[in-house]
Amino acid sequence: MTKPDGVDDEKRATLRRFAALGAASPLVGRADTAAAETGESDARDAIAGYLSTTPGAHFSKIRDDLQLGTGETQHHLRRLEDAGAIERYRDGDYKRYVTAGRFDEFEKRALGYLRRETPRGMLIELLLTPSATAADLADALEVSAPTVSKYAGELEEAGLLSRADGYAVERPETVLVLVVRHADSFGDRARTLARNADGYLSYQGSPSG
Repeated sequence: MTKPDGVDDEKRATLRRFAALGAASPLVGRADTAAAETGESDARDAIAGYLSTTPGAHFSKIRDDLQLGTGETQHHLRRLEDAGAIERYRDGDYKRYVTAGRFDEFEKRALGYLRRETPRGMLIELLLTPSATAADLADALEVSAPTVSKYAGELEEAGLLSRADGYAVERPETVLVLVVRHADSFGDRARTLARNADGYLSYQGSPSG
């Protein structure tokens, strides 16, 4: 159902759900009082809230998931950047966005690859089974060996994977925390990992004493 102002019920509900998260951020809602006066605050707070749960999302995903227009999305992203609430960074052909000041460069690179299906699958499988081989990864993800090799090279170049002695995730606890914290935005396998995160953190961590 479409309201007289042109915003349908589904879009309104989506914006309000994420706006509640965004408005809670001290960096956002009150940074631009004009937004409230012009009726823009819901959309702007929604983008901020969305990025708090889906960091590393690229422009078109933000636009499509929030059911916003291209120009509308560009406008609000620019205003949030100007207000210091979000950061934009380049990841190949993508412009990705995160909440400002929350992630270091390694984490932003990791989020970029976690937003891609096959690299995400490889990283999660290696967190679950550190001894997994290239063949194991190909079988688990139902992709070809050359596909695994291609992405392994990209992950290594990005500093996320070591191939010195088999495959090993670099800074595994950092990657694990990113996956667990934002598991709902990464799919079923990430949610499975999140449910058992304590055991994996203990396993990945250095022995005490």
